Amino acid sequence: MDGPMRPRSASLVDFQFGVVATETIEDALLHLALQNEQAVREASGRLGSFREPQIVEFVFLLSEQWCLEKSVSYQAVEILERFMVKQAENICRQATIQPRDNKRESQNWRALKQQLVNKFTLRLVSCVQLASKLSFQNKALGYLHTKEELLESELDVLKSLNFQINLPTPLAYVETLLEVLGYNGCLVPAMRLHATCLTLLDLVYLLHEPIYESLLRASIENSTPSQLQGEKFISVKEDFMLLAVGIIAASAFIQNHECWSQVVGHLQSITGIALASIAEFSYAILTHSVGANTPGRQQSIPPHLAARALKTVASSST
Repeated sequence: MDGPMRPRSASLVDFQFGVVATETIEDALLHLALQNEQAVREASGRLGSFREPQIVEFVFLLSEQWCLEKSVSYQAVEILERFMVKQAENICRQATIQPRDNKRESQNWRALKQQLVNKFTLRLVSCVQLASKLSFQNKALGYLHTKEELLESELDVLKSLNFQINLPTPLAYVETLLEVLGYNGCLVPAMRLHATCLTLLDLVYLLHEPIYESLLRASIENSTPSQLQGEKFISVKEDFMLLAVGIIAASAFIQNHECWSQVVGHLQSITGIALASIAEFSYAILTHSVGANTPGRQQSIPPHLAARALKTVASSST
């Protein structure tokens, strides 16, 4: 063999549309909608985000090196995000119960932060392993850990999340909605949309904060959102149904902009999400996709096509 085998993406190679009964799709969509509503409600009390582009890229590259399905990388990011939020909450809680000694408090903060930093790579590897259900790995991109360390790290993640790691991902929402679109007579083939959706979903994960910040500014019509507005917007970041329709709408425009209105109309009918919201999210995704490079994917939207998309989406949202 001349070189290492290229990772095989089950999402692209094995995934098929139109083979599942409509009753099953309806049940799946209802289940996802209920999960999404609960996630949006619970997001209101959550602290900030830990989706730095370098971290997401690390997860994507590690998943690719281990030849994991695409859905695993998204779920690993979701597990890592929630684990880091729990860790931050624990640090804040420990800081509040310490004696009010400024010097000692500062030392405690530094010690807890350093402990988190020292184990971060190990925790990231554990989240990928938990998401993939693979056998233990003794080496990950140059970072060496024993089986005992990996086991202890996975247990720390599991305990911190109360063993609830079977988290929904935006990909599940995208693929379920694509299946429904196929049954509803969508003019753009589901498989063509699926490939583009994966590229844009990678992009949203890698540029999570800039995309959502632009969406926040557009929604409040203000370039400098207040802290309170930012906190209230956290629930929008957890709305995977909204993310999925935005991804599909943007993908439909890339594939066939003449069919964009039909696809968006179907999405609005299926989910009940307002046309203006779908258009705004599509706008945010398309603007950030110009010139963006995503790991393992084709080059994103050409600038001239994006310019036409912005004009169409902007006019549809008014």
